[in-house]
Amino acid sequence: MIEPVLDKPSKKKPFFPITKELRTYLKSYGREVNLPVTYNDLLNITYSIPLKDKEGKDTLWEKCLYDMKDWEHLREGLIQLYAIIKTEGDLSFASHLDVARIDYCSFGNSNPFRIRIVNRFNDNYDHYYIKKEDASRVYGLELEHILSPNRMSFLTGNGSLVEEHIVGLPGDLFIDKHLERPETNKIRLAKEFVKFNERCFVRLLGDMRSYNFVVNVSPDIEDYQYRLRAIDFDQQSYEGRKSLYLPQFFKENLPFVDLTLKHLNKESIEQYQAEERTLIALRLASSRYRMLELLNIMSEDVISTHDKINRLKHDLADHFKTNAMLRCKSMGDIVKQTLRYSLKKSLNLIQKNLGKDSD
Repeated sequence: MIEPVLDKPSKKKPFFPITKELRTYLKSYGREVNLPVTYNDLLNITYSIPLKDKEGKDTLWEKCLYDMKDWEHLREGLIQLYAIIKTEGDLSFASHLDVARIDYCSFGNSNPFRIRIVNRFNDNYDHYYIKKEDASRVYGLELEHILSPNRMSFLTGNGSLVEEHIVGLPGDLFIDKHLERPETNKIRLAKEFVKFNERCFVRLLGDMRSYNFVVNVSPDIEDYQYRLRAIDFDQQSYEGRKSLYLPQFFKENLPFVDLTLKHLNKESIEQYQAEERTLIALRLASSRYRMLELLNIMSEDVISTHDKINRLKHDLADHFKTNAMLRCKSMGDIVKQTLRYSLKKSLNLIQKNLGKDSD
């Protein structure tokens, strides 16, 4: 299941603007709104304090402090924004909410702000993120929403991207603290890693190193179930090497790979891959018009470089044993063809079964 890592993701991916066509798509599906607070508003920081974890280690996040003349505007707008995300803008409950903290991260491509909203009655808190607009990330979020088992809540507007917090334990922390615990069901976890690996490749989501996804653990009747969820969508169909779209090829994920090779045989791995492709095909079939609209816009967009497009289409032409991939002119074209060839068998079976039902 594993080969040597032959390449690394680009250290700094450029931001790609949202086109008029993509903006129209986002408006039609309720993603585009007039945001009360933007990314640029939050940049006016007076000073910041490094945040440490419980063990005193640097988290790469900084707590932001603002001048009082800016704070009231930010506080009111951030509470309104939380209401837009959660209740379509219903502010009837907002009087007992407050902004507990604004954090900034200088690590990675997106340099996000993390907003902590607290309920003053019970001190329960929630988070959401504000980032700079980027077409790659928007395509990644939409593809995740349509093709994965997870629904994604996000908004765009005024040059900013707002994302709901995705709950889970970061993969690298799970490896360090939970992987070897006796209660961890390693077979089920290995199965989920195979399925996650398949999901990422089918829709070409890159750079899924352990700190770019989280692990959800759910108690089941007699044991635990697991789900891996991507939390970083910067590298949606940007890179030029096939291996960068397969989490199994990153050294950060080697503990998951070793787990899979130890507990699953070849036949089981192929079974779980087929199961995941079938589920993706079913989601694609149920949202085919929305998906086609998105892919058509993506095919006309520029979200990578010519060299990376050329390299990836040759890699995938070899992988799928087809020259059709070589006719692709954009990353959107490549995603479309990858979905077509990855899901061909599953979609044919779905169509066949639908034909039987109509008889």
